[in-house]
Amino acid sequence: MLSASSLVKHFGTAPALDGVDFAVAPGESVAVTGPSGSGKSTLLHCLAGIIRPDSGEVRLYDERIDTLSERSRSHLRRTRFAFLFQFGQLLPELPAEENVALPLMLGGTPRKAALEPARAQLRKLGLDGKEGRRPGELSGGEAQRVALARALVVRPAVVFADEPTGALDRTTGDQVMGVLLDTVAELDAALVVVTHDPRIASRCTRTIEIRDGRLSGTPRTGDGAFNGFAETAEARPVVDGDGRFGHEPVVEVWR
Repeated sequence: MLSASSLVKHFGTAPALDGVDFAVAPGESVAVTGPSGSGKSTLLHCLAGIIRPDSGEVRLYDERIDTLSERSRSHLRRTRFAFLFQFGQLLPELPAEENVALPLMLGGTPRKAALEPARAQLRKLGLDGKEGRRPGELSGGEAQRVALARALVVRPAVVFADEPTGALDRTTGDQVMGVLLDTVAELDAALVVVTHDPRIASRCTRTIEIRDGRLSGTPRTGDGAFNGFAETAEARPVVDGDGRFGHEPVVEVWR
């Protein structure tokens, strides 16, 4: 579904990505791990069309997306990709239902028509009755589920999650991750999740690690054991440039 070949990205003289090949299929979840500043977010941002690689290419199905205009890549991020980040990035002045409906309204859907699927998605995530509450009136787990509903309401092909449980306690984080995996599985979408948490990574179907700007996959068997090893190294962290999607998500839950 989503693939990249020979990705190279530098920040100054430091290589954040050094010839990375990557692919994720429908229904698959990939955890991207590595030390802080290793290039995990750089990879996510290149895959999502937020930043352009210096060389190499990124494709969604058969379409090359790294060469698209900024306008076209922005449209792609609104319609085919979805994003879930550590702090949700909800708009505090909007109630939950309007936060969820926002991507649809930005795409031209009238407010009334956009609120119907937004409310349905909130009900699906156990937030029935919370539609009118603003983010400050929700618990951390509830707010993150609102952010998840916003990500899924466009029925994306690929969901990108950057530390989606990092701001939550362990129990709530496990619940949110379970909902993320289960819900995205229904769409037969792909999930790319950046995480430092080995428990979160263990619930994905595959784990890759970044070191020296290079990636290597470690397929996971049905019993949760690893086949092979990951080789991964330091690179400078990416500055989120246009990453307001960085200022701002499949798959079986492993139990």
